[in-house]
Amino acid sequence: MAQSLAALCIGFILDFILGDPHSLWHPVQGIGSLITGTEKALRKVFSDKKRPLQIAGLLLVIFVVSVSVLLAGLLLWIAERIHPALGFGLSCILCWQMLAAKSLKTESMKVYTTLEKEGLEAGRRAVSMIVGRDTKSLSEEGVIKAAVETVAENTSDGVTAPLFYMMLAGPLGGVFYKAINTMDSMIGYRNEKYRWLGTCAARLDDIANFIPARISALFMTAAAFVLGFDGKGAWKIYRRDRHNHKSPNAAQTEAVMAGALQVQLAGDAWYFGELYKKPTIGDPIRPVRREDIRAACRLEYGAVILQFLVMAAAKAALIFLI
Repeated sequence: MAQSLAALCIGFILDFILGDPHSLWHPVQGIGSLITGTEKALRKVFSDKKRPLQIAGLLLVIFVVSVSVLLAGLLLWIAERIHPALGFGLSCILCWQMLAAKSLKTESMKVYTTLEKEGLEAGRRAVSMIVGRDTKSLSEEGVIKAAVETVAENTSDGVTAPLFYMMLAGPLGGVFYKAINTMDSMIGYRNEKYRWLGTCAARLDDIANFIPARISALFMTAAAFVLGFDGKGAWKIYRRDRHNHKSPNAAQTEAVMAGALQVQLAGDAWYFGELYKKPTIGDPIRPVRREDIRAACRLEYGAVILQFLVMAAAKAALIFLI
């Protein structure tokens, strides 16, 4: 347990310093390739009817999660047998690559910088790289909201949730979560292609994120107080609007973000050419502005650091007592 915590501490620091260098291969790329290949194979075997596709989706989830965790475990075992230092080093690298605090900030701030320097059209292209919705007709306000919502939701999905699972089960806990979350991001859509094949992945992602999303919301609220945002507003909107989303988890952190920044988020959005009616989150106390993207990133960092410190201290205390 002590070695696992040490590896996570190093991985956490590496993520804040280095982020996800584009020059390095990332395990999520491998998981993505595994999902794509497995989907193609299953579609050749199962018909395109509802029930067969749901069974195929279940098999895909079982196969991808199992292979991802077993392969990562095998690599760690081999590295440990070669030399304990190599095993520890690989654990540190896996923990680092399961987190995305800096990359979330970096990609979101690209939207801010692009809007500032190149204008709305370039801003639409920049935000299209980090959201799943259609961005071609977004106003500047829409671009900003999309970026802020992405920071809010992915604070949980990309950072605090894998952190939670790695605190529980080390780097393999992070791989387990990333396999589930990557499947959801690739096939967990309600469009014609994935409505039935992606059902199991989407439901499993909801389950996997249920506790982390709520923990993230609490730490984000605490960070709002610590960093001088509207902490009372964050708590108020969280309690009122945390269920204003079809997903049981997505609005948890978005509600805190909206309250902390005193803006209104969410609302109707276009996906794959189809308009989805969605409730709003927060009150329009003031209009959104470009600086809200920067503010959202500050709140992300504050929440992530607070969670890490509290959970690491709790795990260290548990190790000491055992």
